[in-house]
Amino acid sequence: MATSWDAKLYNTKHDFVFNYGSSLIELLKPKAKELILDLGCGAGQLTEEIAKSGAKVIGMDASESMIESAKSNFPELDFRVANAENFNFTEKFDAIFSNAALHWVKDYKAAAENMFRHLQKNGRLVLEFGGKGNVQKIETTLKAVLLEKGYEKKANIKLWYFPSVAEYTTLLEQTGFEIRLAELYDRPTKLADAESGIADWLLLFGKTFFEGIPEVEAEIIKKEVQTRLKTTLLKEDGWYADYRRLRIIAYKNS
Repeated sequence: MATSWDAKLYNTKHDFVFNYGSSLIELLKPKAKELILDLGCGAGQLTEEIAKSGAKVIGMDASESMIESAKSNFPELDFRVANAENFNFTEKFDAIFSNAALHWVKDYKAAAENMFRHLQKNGRLVLEFGGKGNVQKIETTLKAVLLEKGYEKKANIKLWYFPSVAEYTTLLEQTGFEIRLAELYDRPTKLADAESGIADWLLLFGKTFFEGIPEVEAEIIKKEVQTRLKTTLLKEDGWYADYRRLRIIAYKNS
């Protein structure tokens, strides 16, 4: 997962990430005394929501800045810095929960195997992350502008993993999971800043594309991307990101 995050920017202008995650907790149905891993917990808001059920929750994220923020906001909870591909806890979990994190994990096979290994028998996996077609308009436009500006290497970066339903459920089944729910759905997401919504989104989530590009040039590129997306992503009430989410519930039955 990405390890360099602006936790303050995430918590303010991009709070939709954890706000939308509340409905996923309804599918998790956490119970008192269960041991649950919140994988990719960010700044801990959903970890705290899960803990209200009486479950014991461990929040895990690859970003040190996010974990620092989580520990500061929720000092009574257990937060740890670790990667989805290779985390190694002595605990076996009743459930693993993950919201808006797994599309950052490049070695998705290792992550699936690691999640399977860390679940108890009959343990459940409740996930939501970017699915096939997620932010396609934003990504396609950004890469087109980068190419035009001569940044061919940047335009070819594969930053995210957005699988189809078939691709990801096949991976989970091959790992040993039984799929109970799998859906891909459009979720247009309103951005906080009415003036610079797309540019702000790129500042946080597309940071890797701009590393090594002079700041002035990077700002020109972001503004150009936003300008080109006006006809499709700017609505009467503000900017919307073209999100498409993959939602999964799976069980470890062996």
